[in-house]
Amino acid sequence: CDIDARVRVPESACGIEGSSVYLRPGEVLSVRELLLGLMLHSGNDAAMALALYCGGTSEAFVRRMNEKAEKLGLRGTHFANPHGLDDEQNYSTARDLASLAAYALEREDFRKIVSTKTVLAAGRGLTNHNKLLWRVDGAVGVKTGYTRAAGRILVGAAERGGRRLVCVTINAPRDWADQAALFDYGFSAFTQQTLVSAGDTVASVPVISGDRGQVRAAAGEPLGY
Repeated sequence: CDIDARVRVPESACGIEGSSVYLRPGEVLSVRELLLGLMLHSGNDAAMALALYCGGTSEAFVRRMNEKAEKLGLRGTHFANPHGLDDEQNYSTARDLASLAAYALEREDFRKIVSTKTVLAAGRGLTNHNKLLWRVDGAVGVKTGYTRAAGRILVGAAERGGRRLVCVTINAPRDWADQAALFDYGFSAFTQQTLVSAGDTVASVPVISGDRGQVRAAAGEPLGY
C-alpha cells in the first residue's frame, strides 16, 4: 500500500480485544499512522484496519500473510489472524521471527517506524513499548508481544559499528535484561570479515574447447561473513 494513503476505519476494526489505539468507526488515518499505532502500541485494532484495507477481508489478508511466509522460507510459521492473538493455527519460531525481522528491516520506512520512541499520530501520543530503544546501545527496534499462551515475546535489533544484529526471545520473563546481555555478547564475540572483495579471482575454470585453456572466474561483489 501507499504508506501515505488515507484509510477510513471500518466498524469491524474497532473494539478488538487486547492492546489498542482506540480507533473510532469512520475515523480517517494514513497507513503510516496505523503502522505507528500497530508497531509502537501493539494496536490490534490498527492491525485489523490495515488488514481490511490491504486485503479486503481479514481472511484474504491472512492468506497473503501465509503466502509471504512461504515465499520467505519461514517453514515453522503459520498465521491465523492479522494481530497475533492466541489461536492454535497462529505460531512461529525464534528463527523465523529473526528472519522476518531482518527482511523487514531492509525497508527504510519500516526501520524509521520501529525505531521511533515517541510520536504524535492522528491526535494520539504514542510511546514505543520497546524499552530496548532506551536501554540498549544502538537499538533500532523491533516489536514486543504478549499473550497468555505465548508469554512475553520480544524481537530486538541493534546496530553498532556498521553491523546489525537481530535477537529473538520467546516466553522470557526477563526479556529486556536477556536481550541486553545477548546483544553485548553478539557484538563482542563475533566480528564481520570480508572473505572476498569484488574483482578477486576465486577460481580458474577449464575450457574444454576453444583457444583458451581456462578462464579466470572473479567475484562480482564482495562476500562477508
